[in-house]
Amino acid sequence: MNVSDPAGPISADEFAARMDRLGGFEAKPRVAVGVSGGADSLGLALLVQRWAAERAGDVLALVVDHGLRAESAAEAARVGGWLQARGIAHAVLRWDGEKPPTGIQEAARAARHRLLAERCREEGILHLALAHHRDDQAETVLLRFARGSGVDGLAAMAPVRAGGAVRVIRPLLDLPHGRLVVTCRAFGQEWIEDPSNRNPRFARARLRAAEEALAAEGLDAPRLADLARRAARARNALEAGTASLLAEAVEVHPEGWLRLDPKPLLEAPEELGLRALARCIAATGGAAYPPKDEAVERLFAEIAGERFRGRTLGGCRILPRKGHLVIAREPVGVTERLSLTPGGEVWWDRRFAVRLAAGAGGAVSVATLGREGWQMVRSAGPDSGRIGLPEPVRETLPALWDGNGLAAVPHLGFSRPGFPLSAVALHAPGVVLAGPAFQVVSDRVGII
Repeated sequence: MNVSDPAGPISADEFAARMDRLGGFEAKPRVAVGVSGGADSLGLALLVQRWAAERAGDVLALVVDHGLRAESAAEAARVGGWLQARGIAHAVLRWDGEKPPTGIQEAARAARHRLLAERCREEGILHLALAHHRDDQAETVLLRFARGSGVDGLAAMAPVRAGGAVRVIRPLLDLPHGRLVVTCRAFGQEWIEDPSNRNPRFARARLRAAEEALAAEGLDAPRLADLARRAARARNALEAGTASLLAEAVEVHPEGWLRLDPKPLLEAPEELGLRALARCIAATGGAAYPPKDEAVERLFAEIAGERFRGRTLGGCRILPRKGHLVIAREPVGVTERLSLTPGGEVWWDRRFAVRLAAGAGGAVSVATLGREGWQMVRSAGPDSGRIGLPEPVRETLPALWDGNGLAAVPHLGFSRPGFPLSAVALHAPGVVLAGPAFQVVSDRVGII
């Protein structure tokens, strides 16, 4: 049966059609599902299990215990029992450590995503399914509108987000919460209601309390989701144009810096030029968030002038060099120091994946080379001073340090006598310069 009851449980064919539109799965798919214990995520876990079993694949349910309520551990164990009874492999991931006094939901969300992604990587699973649905999408639009978001923000959540080692998929974005509830009931599955969903401390809970009043003014979930679809369509086109512009104007260097020809950006439609510049800064600066639009606009105007002498923005130094711009990490902002043991890997400064070979000796620290370290490299060999790297790039390279000082700099092929050059540092920015276009979701035609 290919047509499902629009108010009934989600059928196997209906769900399979959504997964087919997402694409990119192995012949025998392995999928992780984030499970909170609510009807949405449990319903998704059951749908994915059925879908994967039909393809000789398997599913791993991941339950995050944030430790924010006294009963959270017991609830996680209860959800684990339900999953085990269904034959779904599962793991409980705990958010340990001190919790922030403010912004707790944002911090919990970030911790959840990190824990889920780390476990997927450990398990070699490429796809992480999340149960966000049309009502979540509508709430996201309202929250971002209230914060003054532009087109990108109003596009809300994407059905596919590819980044890092795991691909996040949201196959249910065009379906209402009620469909997940009746799906759980059809499976005979209980669920847990999270009391924070009704806590007026949180913006989403306040929006849910105002749902009827908003709907009376025309701001119901279908209309808001339609707004997200239109904004996503515009964002998709803008990102495609930005990617083409970046391909023409930018050279990416493995030491984590960019050479930018500003002429194509200044000649392009202003929105595309601004987006390209912002993406260059976001991909180079190592910051968790892109620079503010107003700051990028000011920088863009300065670059268009005749007397641009350089600026810092978003953790970057932007410097003119022979008709081009060098965009490099700002040295003063590179403060992270991470321990690295033989056979291990760390993600340093949100820019580099640094690996140390097994059997390479003892542990080292990964930290910035800095001005002092650069002088050590220069003094080690007469040719090192001629390495053609811009000044800020030299100082912000990842270097290995131990109890005896500077041990190695992988990008420069440098190692201290007696210390084997057994490490690699691969450019792996948290924000890609130009990734896949933002996908569009519609309750009429599905995912485009």
